[in-house]
Amino acid sequence: MVYHVIGLMSGSSLDGLDICYAQYEEIRGKWSAQILASECVAYSEEWQRNLQAATTMAVPDFLRLHTAYGRYTGEQVRAFIERNDLEHKVHFVASHGHTIMHDPLAKTSFQLGDGASVAATLGLPVISDLRAMDVALGGQGAPIVPIGDKLLFGDYALLLNLGGIANITLNEGQRLAFDICVANQALNAVAAKAGLLYDEGGKLAASGKLVSSVWDTLCAYDYYSAEAPKSLSNEQAMEMVAAFTNSNDHSIEDRLHTLVQLIAAQITAAVTRILPDTDIPRRMLVTGGGAFNEYLISVLQHQLAPLRVAVEIPDAAVVQNKEALVMGLIGILRWREEANVEASTTGASRDSIGGAYWMGA
Repeated sequence: MVYHVIGLMSGSSLDGLDICYAQYEEIRGKWSAQILASECVAYSEEWQRNLQAATTMAVPDFLRLHTAYGRYTGEQVRAFIERNDLEHKVHFVASHGHTIMHDPLAKTSFQLGDGASVAATLGLPVISDLRAMDVALGGQGAPIVPIGDKLLFGDYALLLNLGGIANITLNEGQRLAFDICVANQALNAVAAKAGLLYDEGGKLAASGKLVSSVWDTLCAYDYYSAEAPKSLSNEQAMEMVAAFTNSNDHSIEDRLHTLVQLIAAQITAAVTRILPDTDIPRRMLVTGGGAFNEYLISVLQHQLAPLRVAVEIPDAAVVQNKEALVMGLIGILRWREEANVEASTTGASRDSIGGAYWMGA
């Protein structure tokens, strides 16, 4: 079977809406995917403010934003279809939405972007609310990509996503997936103090030095040593580093340098804990915006070398769109009424078929 699907993702780094049109093919249980067109639609300052403020809005205003963001999403996808001459070439859209609240202990996770509004605006079938069923079954609902890591990237033992939060999938033995620590959202928050969207290539971080006086405090959180399955909300991830990122006691370069060292150290510690044997060479695919941070990648490669883990960066389209690509696959599995979230990686009571289906026309 061949499917042509648009996957949508909006990450915690608030850089924009990732739109990925891909061809997916399943032959006797083997899946493959090819990205045919993709784009990141940058958020305006107004949308960034609205998404950041969503958790503090009054309920009526929040519900209006939920609808408005759904319509905004549909409008952006419609424009993408027109720019890429994709009329009548898309089977459906799989929309992740933008995570506003994530509290799996309370069986709650909410992604902004009303699926009905996306479908009504776009005029195409839309599958949304991809995490809800797993969370309702007691799962973490995050990371949500392990099913795609297995079906589309099964040649890699490890898959690391360096988005606003760093998360990892172990693709061998007893498969695991979990959030590790804060990543780009902390780095970008510090870079913003220098008037930058981000630290390009990690150049500022490379020029700084470690603030050793805060190191033990930054590494002291119980979350880091907790067993998987586990996940972080954006607020939890930032709280771990907020005092340091907001402090003016240290230069921007030193703060960025220290955060890069922290991210690499926590990733290395996580890999050390989950690998059943560190004498076997393995490959780790790294995607997400952090894969373009050359300094972070060099530190990570150095720290993982003793574990015989080789870091691999795919082409830019996969780096930027892997999560949106996997959303498309999750949507296809929902369309086929096949399990698209694995209890073994989230801790839910069973595997589930997640996603609400909205008829757009």
